Amino acid sequence: MQSQNAYNNLIDYLKQTIALNQISGLLSWDQETVMPKDGAGARAEQSATLAAIIHNRNIDPKIAEWCAKTDEALLNDEQKANVREALRTYQRAVKIPTKLAEELARSSALGQGIWVKARKDEDVAAFLPALQNIVSLKTEEAKCLKTEGASLYDGLLEEFEPGMSSTELIGMFDQLRPQLITLRGEIMAEPKPVKQFERDFSESKQMELASHLAQVFNYNLDAGRIDNSVHPFSSGYRSDSRITTRVDVENPFDCIYSTVHEIGHANYEQGRAPEMDRTPAGGYASMGIHESQSRLLENQIGRSRPFMEWLYPMMREIFGNIGLDSPEELFALVNQVSTGFIRTEADEIHYNLHILLRFDLEQALIAGDLQVDDIEAAWNDRFSADFGLEVDKPSNGLLQDVHWSFGAFGYFPTYSLGNIYAGELYQLMGQQISNLDEQIARGELAEILNWSRENIHRHGNVYEAPQLMEKVCGRKPQMNALVDYLRTKFC
Repeated sequence: MQSQNAYNNLIDYLKQTIALNQISGLLSWDQETVMPKDGAGARAEQSATLAAIIHNRNIDPKIAEWCAKTDEALLNDEQKANVREALRTYQRAVKIPTKLAEELARSSALGQGIWVKARKDEDVAAFLPALQNIVSLKTEEAKCLKTEGASLYDGLLEEFEPGMSSTELIGMFDQLRPQLITLRGEIMAEPKPVKQFERDFSESKQMELASHLAQVFNYNLDAGRIDNSVHPFSSGYRSDSRITTRVDVENPFDCIYSTVHEIGHANYEQGRAPEMDRTPAGGYASMGIHESQSRLLENQIGRSRPFMEWLYPMMREIFGNIGLDSPEELFALVNQVSTGFIRTEADEIHYNLHILLRFDLEQALIAGDLQVDDIEAAWNDRFSADFGLEVDKPSNGLLQDVHWSFGAFGYFPTYSLGNIYAGELYQLMGQQISNLDEQIARGELAEILNWSRENIHRHGNVYEAPQLMEKVCGRKPQMNALVDYLRTKFC
């Protein structure tokens, strides 16, 4: 009885804290979509105040006491996950002073607005003071979280990919990088002519297409919505999972694949079990798993030859003549391999090279090996070395991503992890779903969603990412499936 009472008290307490975290997420969504620009100062104070309240709840000693009094032998897997994650959050939070948590929230809220304006104005100098403040605060946080034998960066990585170390990531990426470069060389050594679009694509019609994409990818708009933002993102939880996209009248792929990517995130949120709402087990396993759900829909499904059988006539219906004569020509254009500045628009070969650039730079910033005043030059030099292009403007370089403006150091490598996980999951999906290509060509993706619901979504955070992937795939994640997929598709 004592064990059950302790567990029940823990869950009641955690549900209130998670509700406050959901409110914090809504404040961030509002800031990125509809908040007046003059509201940034007030929003920063609101966010800081809420962060302090949440932090003080996370460090309440009662959490540790309830966990200690709970007999895990009496718990099922979901309940064990709730205790595991409650302790993880508590042990992490008690290392961080409340004032630091508050200031991080304040600076992040202000930093996003400063980044938006600096990006619009192509003004790196206007952003650097905010970035310096955020890097200093994140470095202070990393020092609080550092454990023996780990790097400063590992403490920040833990927030997004629990149990993963930078050493493990470096080992994986060191294997992946040369294979990507070899593939790129083989593909670009024999370039094929690719027919281009011959028109502009209005914002209203692109948003109309986004609505069709929501339907075909089974995004529940009764529990979500689609808006525009400077940088596409997903926000929310099971019954209120919102996404944004971005429109470029000269490049409809930006809207198409931003929409599909964010739908992948939203479908993961919407697919978790209702009975786990507002509990740690009802969260997500890791951002790598989260990104796998987006990258799988965006790339393996959304950029596939079969999907062009659905997308091509839909684009013709909405936009009229697009300058392409067949689904095959659209497939060639969608998958054209070429060096470019923008990560979110990169082909599947170059995408991970973008991530590795950011991963290396942010590690150097947190370690103190790279100063904020030198970050633009370091970015441009590395980009030139990796991509053979000279960055022509800040919005094509340092200012293109929103992540550092709100302190998401440790997030970028989860995109590449997501690609690796997606490669494994797609390979297995193809073995277990008969007539997969035919379903995709018809725009009938319900079975794909159901497969993901059964294997990934419904588990929430009951299993940690490596455990979940091994449970689904029968082995630890390997990059062979991703490399094999890319070689088959592009060579």
